[in-house]
Amino acid sequence: MHEKRYNLEIERLRNPERVARLEVKRVVNLSLENMENTKTVLDIGVGSGIFAEAFAAKGLQISGVDVNPEMLSAALAFVPSGTFKQGQAEKLPFEDAAFDLTFMGLLLHETDNPLIALKEAHRVTQKRLAILEWVYEDQPFGPPLEHRISGEEITSVAQQAGFKQIEALRLQNLTLYLCNIG
Repeated sequence: MHEKRYNLEIERLRNPERVARLEVKRVVNLSLENMENTKTVLDIGVGSGIFAEAFAAKGLQISGVDVNPEMLSAALAFVPSGTFKQGQAEKLPFEDAAFDLTFMGLLLHETDNPLIALKEAHRVTQKRLAILEWVYEDQPFGPPLEHRISGEEITSVAQQAGFKQIEALRLQNLTLYLCNIG
């Protein structure tokens, strides 16, 4: 397994301090901003389903993918209406343009190949990809700096993958990148 992948237990993923740091409601609202008629969301690297649960609470049809089958079971427990599949960001098990919104929450830095992962996200997305990532600076939490990706690199790779109108929104501890298809 890739050394950058997050493999801690589900309870730690859902630790209240960690969840507060993620600004889940704000991230979900910003990801959906100015997206009329959004019905379907794919959460790539769904983990324990923290963001999938928040998107589902807005009445959206949720699908998720993760390399870890234990995470899929946890996500399903929190989002019983969701559809969850085992798979990698670099080879998504979904059809072209299957989702209005695709979401990557603290995942891009863990992928083996960010460009291929974003090309796959572009392939399955109709409207927007939202990428939530760690700020590229030393912080007392999150992965070490050498595992993080700079904002310039994320923007460049997203453009290479075919996304347009990439906007970076600095949050309290993280950055949310909104990458539109057209």
